[in-house]
Amino acid sequence: MNEHSIRDVVIVGGGTAGWMAAAAFSRFLNNGYTRITVIESDEIGTVGVGEATIPPILTFNAMIGLDENTFLAETKGTFKLGIEFRNWGRLNDSYFHPFGAFAQDLQGVHFHQLYLRERARRPMPDITAWSMSGVAASLGKFGRPSPTAQTPVRELTYAFHFDAGLYAKLLRRLSEARGIQRVEGRITDVALRPEDGFVRSVTLADGRTIAGDLFIDCSGFRGLLIEEALQTGYEDWRHWLPCDRAVAAPCANVSEPTPYTRATARDAGWQWRIPLQHRVGNGLVYCSDFLDDDAAEAQLLASLEGAPTADPRRIRFVTGRRREMWRKNVVALGLSSGFIEPLESTSIHFIQSGIARLIALFPDKRFAAIERDEYNRQMRDMYDDVRDFIVLHYKATERTDTPFWNRCRTMDIPDSLARKLELFRTKGRLFREGMELFSNPSWIAVCLGQHIVPEEHEPAADALDENLVAQAMEQMRQGYWETAQHMPTHGEFLARIAPQPSQPTPAPDALPAFSFAEEAPFAAPGSPL
Repeated sequence: MNEHSIRDVVIVGGGTAGWMAAAAFSRFLNNGYTRITVIESDEIGTVGVGEATIPPILTFNAMIGLDENTFLAETKGTFKLGIEFRNWGRLNDSYFHPFGAFAQDLQGVHFHQLYLRERARRPMPDITAWSMSGVAASLGKFGRPSPTAQTPVRELTYAFHFDAGLYAKLLRRLSEARGIQRVEGRITDVALRPEDGFVRSVTLADGRTIAGDLFIDCSGFRGLLIEEALQTGYEDWRHWLPCDRAVAAPCANVSEPTPYTRATARDAGWQWRIPLQHRVGNGLVYCSDFLDDDAAEAQLLASLEGAPTADPRRIRFVTGRRREMWRKNVVALGLSSGFIEPLESTSIHFIQSGIARLIALFPDKRFAAIERDEYNRQMRDMYDDVRDFIVLHYKATERTDTPFWNRCRTMDIPDSLARKLELFRTKGRLFREGMELFSNPSWIAVCLGQHIVPEEHEPAADALDENLVAQAMEQMRQGYWETAQHMPTHGEFLARIAPQPSQPTPAPDALPAFSFAEEAPFAAPGSPL
């Protein structure tokens, strides 16, 4: 270490974001010099309804040394193979967005192009029939691939549902066991350095002052440091994503948990269903221009499949992001950095991704502008790309039955999304670029699921023999179906692996690989732990 090295990192706020950051820093900043402090107040609640994730969470848990079975037991977690969408394209229809790729390309031609060719010639099953995760989900089955698994088992890609509050508690125990200091208290003042406007310290309600070199703002929607102190500014996306409220209520399980999330479109928004071991998480996301809060709560409670296990919680939000996630010596994580509604379960991933990029671009006390600018560029691009993917779900609807869906169907969309949709509509072409989180199979699943069918396919698909293609496609389809048939049910698999909850053990000295290649979770099979 030298005179420029960061000595004190102060994390403002606990919850999922704060303790994910603390757990990661306890591994990657464990240098004998840097001190990590988490300031958390028991007086301040957390949003705590984000319980569904996407496959890169496996990488994060492995990075911090969490055993997967122990993690599931501690957080009452279940497995997730994708998301079922109901009533999005049209009333009374449904489709599935599975994790992982669709089958295998043939002789250099993308599988979905061959599927489009065959679909135009003869009746075809839904494309999900060529997804290992999709077929297993449709049968309520699950099996974790081993490191030596062969095709098609190795193509099964998964994430988790879990109790976010229990996850934060688990990470807190792990972090404190590794030397992270927690300070209980509510922040009442933020002091800036007069010479450059950097945050110098924060003052607690009892008068204590905590100084730091680098501050991590995990204070939620409020943005105590990034916005209230540094006035960074916020980019409002409500003209593209009009939902601005949510009400959440858990209910009792009435059946074996499904290995997928469900998103059901309602008259003025949509409803989530997230199955855990001990309950089902439910919530209604809606636009207050078309539905008032009391009616939204009543609609949610009337739809629950089991008895409510807690009072409903109401949440207000503005979709968008900070103009800068890293400003001066403050980095915002979680809700402090921005919010995109939980339709595709990205909230926890934004935290993970921000932590990964901060570790990769970790500053010293000089806070080089190039490091800060690069962090902001990468995070801004990822937020914008996820925004486009979420807007796609609303725009690609044929519903005309309510004013809300008429508004979504006819609204203007970002130029970046319009260009992508036009390329897909003509010949089914898709290209990854920038910091995209959702890769081509995800776009294919949503576009086809919501009835955006390309007018033609790529000419290269016509170069392959029709009979050979049909035979290969049928062999792959049968392979997925037969493999899934031999898997245990989701509930049976959970029962097999469930250990007794225990304290997490310190991770081994060797660190797992942790790279931005994991930002493409749906482009390739997930790696089992």
